[in-house]
Amino acid sequence: MPWEEFEWFVKRIKDIMNLDLSGYKPERVKRRIEMLIRKYNCKSYKEYLDMILKDNKKKDEFLDKLTINVTEFFRNPEKWFELRDKFLPELLAKSGSRFKAWSAGCSSGEEPYTIAILLEELKAPSSVKVLATDIDMGVLTKAQIGEYDERSMVSTPPEYIQKYFIVKDGRYIVKPNVKARVQFRKHNLLQDPFEKDFDLITCRNVVIYFEMEAKDMLYRKFSESLKHGGILFVGNTERIFNYKALNLEVASPFIYRKI
Repeated sequence: MPWEEFEWFVKRIKDIMNLDLSGYKPERVKRRIEMLIRKYNCKSYKEYLDMILKDNKKKDEFLDKLTINVTEFFRNPEKWFELRDKFLPELLAKSGSRFKAWSAGCSSGEEPYTIAILLEELKAPSSVKVLATDIDMGVLTKAQIGEYDERSMVSTPPEYIQKYFIVKDGRYIVKPNVKARVQFRKHNLLQDPFEKDFDLITCRNVVIYFEMEAKDMLYRKFSESLKHGGILFVGNTERIFNYKALNLEVASPFIYRKI
């Protein structure tokens, strides 16, 4: 379908839904939208837009397909264990009950619950919480329920499953003490303001879907949101090349410290 139609659609989505897609890689966005257009045999972007504005289920499907919601507990486990053994104890010793963590682009909740499990393991004060945000209300609702299938658990140590989940009928249900540490909130990384004074920010396998200009803006804002000595933990497919200009240092591969 013509680029002009796609660009018109992106502008209309911003005007109507206050959803700015301009920071995402356009080829990826166009491909995903056109898969949905074909699915419903729509003849144009306009016909598809009219349909999702009249049907909330199809609108939710559109938002879900546009945001990447594939994740799991302890994805790349060796990095999480490094965080547990080396970085989190230092941060907790420094901030104590004032420790603040943010899981940005948290999807269906596996990442913030992973942080909460590590806080339980390290016996962090019960007042220590994890802010978990995403643009997609559908995945946030799922995250708040805290029930997962086996696919989400492939990297989780068996002893953690035993300690922190109730296993029932093939489902893995996050225990209340872990859930109590996580606060879910809707947040648009490209548009909404960022809170400050975080000890830990995790944003993994989200920024790769953004254009370079949006990536640079996000990493700068993440750095500004960290305390001195705070940690930014990114995905194993992501690197921050201009980290020195952002007052960051490489503490370990994919783990950056604010200096």
